[in-house]
Amino acid sequence: MERDRETYISAVQARPQAPARLPCAHGDEIRPSNPGSSPGQGPQASVRLGTMSAPLPAVKRLKTRRQFLHAAKGKKAVRSGVVIQARSRGGSLHVRPDEIGAGFTATRKIGGAVIRNRAKRRLREIVRLLLPLHGQPGIDYVFIARASTPSRDWSRLMGEVESALKDLAKGQPQGDREHKAQEA
Repeated sequence: MERDRETYISAVQARPQAPARLPCAHGDEIRPSNPGSSPGQGPQASVRLGTMSAPLPAVKRLKTRRQFLHAAKGKKAVRSGVVIQARSRGGSLHVRPDEIGAGFTATRKIGGAVIRNRAKRRLREIVRLLLPLHGQPGIDYVFIARASTPSRDWSRLMGEVESALKDLAKGQPQGDREHKAQEA
């Protein structure tokens, strides 16, 4: 006995989900008939949000061991999320005096490679945002990640870096204990 291989298909069609998008004969009703003149060719006038008195200094990365050791001999600001070392370069390391130097390091004490890289990525982003505003041209900064850097609250870590940069700019580097006593 041979099975019937045909299946029942209903001849009644289901309702369409949405009407087909076809333009009407008299045009598209949604768009206005004359949306205005198109911008002409050639350069356009720039729109600025605000004017700055002076351009922000460029931030260059510290890459050699010599640059990191040079900064380690300078001032230091210690916070619970980060340690920042800063030293004037004095024109000795072949970097322009109007640039800010920034280096990043994380020791194996804080964790494996993934944790160290996360800590350095967070510090790099904070430096990208804050160093042009609070750093001083002609000074090299080394940002050392601590054990709490990868998991610390973003706004708190950002505040710690900002306060440390301000203290270093004033010439009053503070340690972690003095900073906590000042907050209380």
